Amino acid sequence: MMTNSTASNDSGESRWSQRLKVTLISLHGLIRAKDPELGVDVDTGGQVKYVLQLAEELARHPQVREVELLTRQVMDPRVSTDYARVQEPICEGANIVRIPFGPKRYLRKESLWPYIELFVDQTLAHFKRSGVPSIIHGHYADAGLAGAQLARLLHVPYIFTGHSLGRVKRERMSLGNAGPNRFENKYKFPQRIEAEETALETASMVVTSTNQEVEQQYALYDHYQPERMEVIPPGVDLELFSPPDENWQLPPIAEELNCFIREPNKPMILTVARPDERKNLEQLLHVYGCSERLQNAANLVMVMGTRDDYRSMPKGQQAILANVLYLIDKYDLYGKVAYPKSHLPQDIPDLYRLTAQRRGVFINPALTEPFGLTLLEAGATGVPIVATNDGGPSDIIANCANGLLIDPLDQADIERALMRVLTESDSWDDWSQNGIRGTREHYSWANHARRYLRDLADILEHTPSTVKLNRPTRRLPEFDRLIITDLDNTLTGDEQALAEFIQLVRDNDHIGFGIATGRRLDSAMQLIEELGLPMPDLIDTDAGTQLHYGESLTPDLSWRKSIGFAWKPDDIRNTLNEVDGLELQSESHQSEFKISYIVDTRTKITIPKIKKILRETGLRARVSMSFGMYLDVTPVRGGSDLSVRHVLWKWGFAPEHVLVAGDSGNDVGMLLGRTLGVVVANHSAELNRLRNRPRIYFAEHSHAAGILEGIRYYNFLDQIVIPNDRIESEQPTH
Repeated sequence: MMTNSTASNDSGESRWSQRLKVTLISLHGLIRAKDPELGVDVDTGGQVKYVLQLAEELARHPQVREVELLTRQVMDPRVSTDYARVQEPICEGANIVRIPFGPKRYLRKESLWPYIELFVDQTLAHFKRSGVPSIIHGHYADAGLAGAQLARLLHVPYIFTGHSLGRVKRERMSLGNAGPNRFENKYKFPQRIEAEETALETASMVVTSTNQEVEQQYALYDHYQPERMEVIPPGVDLELFSPPDENWQLPPIAEELNCFIREPNKPMILTVARPDERKNLEQLLHVYGCSERLQNAANLVMVMGTRDDYRSMPKGQQAILANVLYLIDKYDLYGKVAYPKSHLPQDIPDLYRLTAQRRGVFINPALTEPFGLTLLEAGATGVPIVATNDGGPSDIIANCANGLLIDPLDQADIERALMRVLTESDSWDDWSQNGIRGTREHYSWANHARRYLRDLADILEHTPSTVKLNRPTRRLPEFDRLIITDLDNTLTGDEQALAEFIQLVRDNDHIGFGIATGRRLDSAMQLIEELGLPMPDLIDTDAGTQLHYGESLTPDLSWRKSIGFAWKPDDIRNTLNEVDGLELQSESHQSEFKISYIVDTRTKITIPKIKKILRETGLRARVSMSFGMYLDVTPVRGGSDLSVRHVLWKWGFAPEHVLVAGDSGNDVGMLLGRTLGVVVANHSAELNRLRNRPRIYFAEHSHAAGILEGIRYYNFLDQIVIPNDRIESEQPTH
């Protein structure tokens, strides 16, 4: 196992010699410790079970002091009040902590992207109360992005698990459709893929479930680093999922299935999957409906989550379920197909045991399957499996020899595999026993935790200590609140309004004054003097890479210590000098941690293109553009988002007491989150994407007049109000 850092621990003491605090982050879905509602929607599936069981198993380890699973607090009359609880125990030493961010109501994962920075700020406040973790582990793309930002800011080692990947899903979902753009808006693939790239760039370790994931899925990403990949298969609850013994009685769920099925004693073809395009349930019905042999050999049982009212389901799920019902009617499968509308968590093990008792088969025909916990559950219970030849099933069947792989797009292949399991009695016995034995040998959570902590030990031995929580006593914390503004085109451009702003700062001793600019320190100080501005209490220069305080321009040494991480300026220049349409700006615009270019606007150079070029050459950096033509490349730990959050963290400022104002792409980072943002009217086009974001006010006036307008909007000089704290632009989805 290799890490992306070789620095020694500053304290001289191995963090592995201390008991660890592990922070897991899983933002979407409905997560609770007791009776998790799996399958209630497309976001509440195997990942929920994975993170809960991982937390519980890690908490059992003597080296682990505490495990916290951070998720989203939801207050919504349509869901249980359990999801509004701030904290909930999973087991001794492990807790769910629910962080409020974004709208209070339940949101699907594609609607969470505008609120990720709010989660980061809220989590920083949580860490101030509870302590910085030893490790942060993000699950899925949304938590992957949030965890990466937190890890970069706090210098905490980072682990990422994608669960499913955007590039793979987009590729699979475009098969057979008019074009790849059909799903772009629905699934927010550009945001998701960029979040995954950021997570991969930051992670010291990427935990995957299969070798296929590593070689065929993560390898599609620019920040794919094979040495950071660790294949650690998840486990299965072997106490819960066990074969039926001689005393086993028919469970209550059997009676419910009998309401659908005319010949209940026939073998069962069982599938357990939420109604989602990726699960390929309609294909399974086509196969079963077109095959008299399958219909004669077995009943089909489709457990598709829990639904109270069909009409209240998200439209995507409604469409899948409607098509399932249509196909049952089309092929006249009444009496042969069961599709119960609800089930209890304890019904799932009983369904597997019922399938085993009737010598049936479990099928997972998904288009993509990163792992497939249901396959382990079925195998551990003695049910042979038929599964897609993508991702986890390949490794599971290779390890356990308990079933057959199929092409999920080939109806004939699916039918052949199902018929083999249902008709070859000796093979059924072998597959059943192999599954029981193989899952216990290869797939236990205890084995997973041991390997996880083994690799974590190596990471912690070679990672510097985290950011200290003690704060120096200097002038900055004496202020009640803080205004941070860009210089060029934000403060400048309206002399009368600028004079009014300067007087406001001088008249309000309780307000600190900060500058955040892309200029170098010397250039910024020259302009500050020319404008007659008060000496800033904070000056953030070089596009969020240099921090200084007060009259003496005292450097922030902790920021200085971290900013150079993975920074290779010579390699970056050599790489980008080969790109047509990029020209280095003059030396006065370059600095130790900032490389600045002018973009030829006649070319099609974009930020994603530059990022891709750098990533393909193994270079780690941040890229931002202002006014469509000024390109800045800075270290991965630079940027106004991290520099401003560092200041807030270090000096203990509440984001609600910090007003930030800007006009260009370099200002995006500091405008997002829980600070009070102001965008002046003369802003560049890059900032239009921030409209309707919470806590970002678009002023009607330009330059300093726009800042003054924002100060009035938030009543910033007196009792602060936040009229735009919640923006309910998304329609409720559940």
